[in-house]
Amino acid sequence: MEARVSELFGSGNGSGPQGVASKVKPGNSYGVAPKKACVKNNKKSKARFPRNYKPSNNTPYLPPEAEEGNIEYKLKLINPTQYRFEHLATQMKWRLQEGRGEAVYQIGVEDNGMLVGLSEEDLRTSLTTLHMLAEKVGADITVLREREVDYDSDVPHKIAEVLIRKVPDDQQFLDLRVAVLGNVDSGKSTLLGVLTQGELDNGRGRARLNLFRHLHEIQTGRTSSISFEILGFNSKGEVVNYSESRTAEEICESASKMITFIDLAGHHKYLKTTIFGLTSYCPDFAMLVVSANTGIAGTTREHLGIAMALKVPIFIVISKVDLCTRATVERTVRQLERVLKQPGCNKVPMVVSSTDDAVTAAQQFAHSPNITPIFTLSSVSGESLDLIKVFINIIPPLSNSKKQEELMQQLTEFQVDEIYTVPEVGTVVGGTLSSGICREGDDLVVGPTDLGQFHKLTIESIQRNRSACRVLRAGQAATLALGDFDRSLLRKGMVMVSPEMDPTICWMFEAEIVLLFHAKTFHKGFQVTVHIGNVRQTATVEAVYGKEELRTGEKAVVRFKFIKHPEYLKVGAKVLFRESVTKGIGHVTKLQPIAQYRPSPSEDDEA
Repeated sequence: MEARVSELFGSGNGSGPQGVASKVKPGNSYGVAPKKACVKNNKKSKARFPRNYKPSNNTPYLPPEAEEGNIEYKLKLINPTQYRFEHLATQMKWRLQEGRGEAVYQIGVEDNGMLVGLSEEDLRTSLTTLHMLAEKVGADITVLREREVDYDSDVPHKIAEVLIRKVPDDQQFLDLRVAVLGNVDSGKSTLLGVLTQGELDNGRGRARLNLFRHLHEIQTGRTSSISFEILGFNSKGEVVNYSESRTAEEICESASKMITFIDLAGHHKYLKTTIFGLTSYCPDFAMLVVSANTGIAGTTREHLGIAMALKVPIFIVISKVDLCTRATVERTVRQLERVLKQPGCNKVPMVVSSTDDAVTAAQQFAHSPNITPIFTLSSVSGESLDLIKVFINIIPPLSNSKKQEELMQQLTEFQVDEIYTVPEVGTVVGGTLSSGICREGDDLVVGPTDLGQFHKLTIESIQRNRSACRVLRAGQAATLALGDFDRSLLRKGMVMVSPEMDPTICWMFEAEIVLLFHAKTFHKGFQVTVHIGNVRQTATVEAVYGKEELRTGEKAVVRFKFIKHPEYLKVGAKVLFRESVTKGIGHVTKLQPIAQYRPSPSEDDEA
């Protein structure tokens, strides 16, 4: 895959050869999804699909039900016995746990995926039983859609798709992070302003003013830093945002699902900030915003390539449709489809034009990284804004409960991404908890310093989404107050870890890389900016194993050496490096701990 991504970083015009993937037709929601979209991420469901499985589009089938995951098929739920009712309640708890608080029930569907459908009376009775089950486990249900199944019988048969949501007992709300990418002036900040403030834009940038952090951003209208905006949904799927004069605390209290948008910079000058946002904040999804009147321009292709290289699932929003004719919008959609289908991407575009399409897109997007939903909307007229809200409300988190539990059982590790000084609070750091659990009053160590040392500190208080929080769990982002800890000892890229941990600190590391794009050749002595998680530092190529030099598209194991200070790294971590037009990706294969290698005094002086 990495080799194919390189085509996105070249100087092509985006009209490369079309892949074999075909566009998913909207409205055919209960027909067969593309083969890749049907395959679940677990071995049991894969085994049920033969390699040559190609049913026709007229066959009313869904993918077979998987034993794992948060989707449950039920043919009918009519007058269950007490024993059966208890069993169904236990099953619902399991599905909710698998979806980290969300489950989708398909009523009128057999376990093999066949859409049988129910009469109106049976469907109502089944939904009533489902309500009773949800009440028993303390969950809320929302009927996403009802569809008629085309059969020859005189009595119409219907299928219902139901979203069940229950905030886990140990959490305040469900949490998803969405990175917002796109070229400068494509309407990213304006769209976020409209979604989070609840008011349409006036066409002159009023909606984005609340998102900017610096005066020069307000003056130029261009984002240069990373900002965070929150959008909540209550248990019934209704939007909870800053409209009606809510504060951040009120949004957190009212919402059962919280979307944190990471607003990144679009201008090429701020590319390092954008890459840092993608690598350090670990977004669940990326939203690529494309202006309808300019199409794929500027950094759009580059942002798409970086997100794909980091394997972040992408959905696309075409903004500013109010400025263009329908023909211009369709031309932009076709241009995107060509880029997404070419071998470098190998995606399946799915244009969303109705609520039904949005529900289908959310379901397929979560289970297949190849599906790429495309929305066309306007932040001024409000056209199709409801569709993106429906989509965001339904998409489930990527990681399942097992991965979450495994991470929480490990020792505490917090990535430092931002550092502030707050009056009357002291030093505050922002970032993501990679593993373990962090509580108020915990004693941690932070580092590494330029000499590879760690300093002791105590967590005074924790805030998530601008409201107080006592416990922080693996995968969650937050800000931690450190009291009177000396800010000068901190820098971005450090980690705060449990004192019991023995962190691996290194000046040098080896990585298996693929060179995505380079104007000339890549060789020993070349300097690049390396991004590994929240680490961002210039490194020198010390050796290229097995080759004298690398050209575009070639792979090799390379040894890098940081030039300023040692860093905390892990084997297997994704590496993304850049320098001018040079770009490459890979993963760390070997670390050379600081105990084995210490820079000479002269190197220390350089650092």
